[in-house]
Parts: sequence; C-alpha cells; structure tokens
Amino acid sequence: MSTTALLDSVESHTRLAGHNRVAMLLFRLGDKQLFGINVFKVREVLRKPVMEKLPGMHEWLAGSFDYRGKTIPVIDLGLAMGYPPLTDVASAHVVVTEFSRSMQGFLVADFQRIVHCTGESLEAPSVTLGFGNRVNAVTRIDGQLMAVIDVEHVLASIEEVVTDVSPHLQQQAEHRHLPTRRIMVVDDSVVARGRLIHLFKQMNLDCVIAQDGQEALELLTHMMEGHDERITLVISDIEMPRLDGYALTRAIRETPALRQLKVVLHSSLSGVFNEALVRDVGADRFIAKFQPDLLAKTVLELMDPSTN
Repeated sequence: MSTTALLDSVESHTRLAGHNRVAMLLFRLGDKQLFGINVFKVREVLRKPVMEKLPGMHEWLAGSFDYRGKTIPVIDLGLAMGYPPLTDVASAHVVVTEFSRSMQGFLVADFQRIVHCTGESLEAPSVTLGFGNRVNAVTRIDGQLMAVIDVEHVLASIEEVVTDVSPHLQQQAEHRHLPTRRIMVVDDSVVARGRLIHLFKQMNLDCVIAQDGQEALELLTHMMEGHDERITLVISDIEMPRLDGYALTRAIRETPALRQLKVVLHSSLSGVFNEALVRDVGADRFIAKFQPDLLAKTVLELMDPSTN
C-alpha cells in the first residue's frame, strides 16, 4: 500500500475517538517486532529524504530536512528503541508527526498498515518483555505482539522540557487554600506522570495516581465513598490502555456520585477534532502537553473554593 493510500483514510479513523477505540499505524524497526503509533499524531509517511546533520546533535537524531517549508528534526527510532541505526537503510521511511505543539519525524525501517484497536485489547506491558519505559501498551495483531511506543519518553530523552510553575502562580496557589483539595493524575506514561507530580508539588497539591482510565474509574468509585479522600479534579491523558481519557470522562459524567468532578484532558494529541470531542464527552478543558503555567492557571481556576 502506498503512503498516500495509507493516509487517505485517516480522517475516517477520527470517528473512533470517544468510543475507546484507536487507529494505529504499524511499522517495524529492523526485525519482525511490530510497533505502533496513534494515527492522529501522523501527518504523513515519506520515503527517507536527504537529511542534514549538524555537529553536536543528539546521537538519536538522524538529522533534519525541509518539510513543506519548515525544518523539522528526524529521530532515528531504531536507535532510540535499542536497534541498529536506520540512517543508512535505503528502504527506511520517515513518519512525520505533530503533537505536544511540535512537529518531528521518526525514522522507521518500514511501515505496514493501519489497524483498529479497542481500549480493552491494549494493556500495560509486562516488565519481562524488556521494553522498559519506552513502551506504554501492548496488544496482539493477528496473533503477533504489537508494542505502542511512548513517544513522550523518547522525546524527553532528547530535549529538556520546562516543568516548573512560574513563581507568581506558586504564590497564588499558596493563597487559595488548595492543600485540602486533591487531584487525580491519570496517565500511562512514566515521564508524563513524573512531570505532573512535580508540577503539583510546587502548588502544594496532593496527587492520587492512576496508570489508565480503568484504574482511575475504580479508584474514584472507591474513594468518593469516603469523605476524607474525595477528589476535586481529574487530569487525564487521552491515549491509554483499557479505558482512554474520552471514555473515562464519559463514565464520570454518567455516574451520579462522580458527575460533579472537574475533568481536564491533557494530551499530546492535537487537532480540531479534540475540541469537539472534549465538548461531546463533557470535559471541562483540553490542554495540550506540556504547558506548566497554562495547566497551573487552569487548576487554580477549576479548584477555586469560591467558585466550586
């Protein structure tokens, strides 16, 4: 299948969002192991272009090239995942992606096809598989193991991201009497959870952690039964195994005991379709990762005791 034919149907795949289903672009990195990335993050798949590599670039960077008038970096995903480099592989492709308000390419050995996965079929990988934190979900496609790459983890290894809240926002948090309120952080990425925990510590807020939507829903149902452990606000990723952020939000809104919770969907996914789905499932806000001050301002607004 050509790259054009492969991505011509991407628009139709967006209809899966909000129904705990996701479309995955499958590819390999040098052996038979299948890897995947959410189609919503993919702009285009290209044959490996001529790239420029400057001295001092991170070893995982294969170089950069001009993509529709914009210079974007290309990460050798083979190297990042522990495989031999793909820079000299003539048949390699570049998967151009856009998320977390940035555009980048990922060098892969070859692309396969697009498949649909249900949230229930995706599960956290066992440590015995050896992927470490580089993979945040696995499933089986036609009997073969497919691993979903934690792109946030890959990018965090290359580029440092600002995770501190501005001093004036920290001061605002101190004067809002928020320490008695608790936040639930729901994210399957170790990197993302670490950043959020660091942010909320600066605001003197306690966090309850869940690694996917299903765990979050179970914890919320249990905790809301006891007054001392009530959660005020849920910050949830969208892409997660078992139960995604859209489905989690819908479940919260459909459960009388949880309906009053504030919900912020916090994701590296971008695009107009997110805005519509946020409204459809009943989330209070959507914030693209990772913007510490914007997230802090949103938390201050939604958790203000005078407005809740």
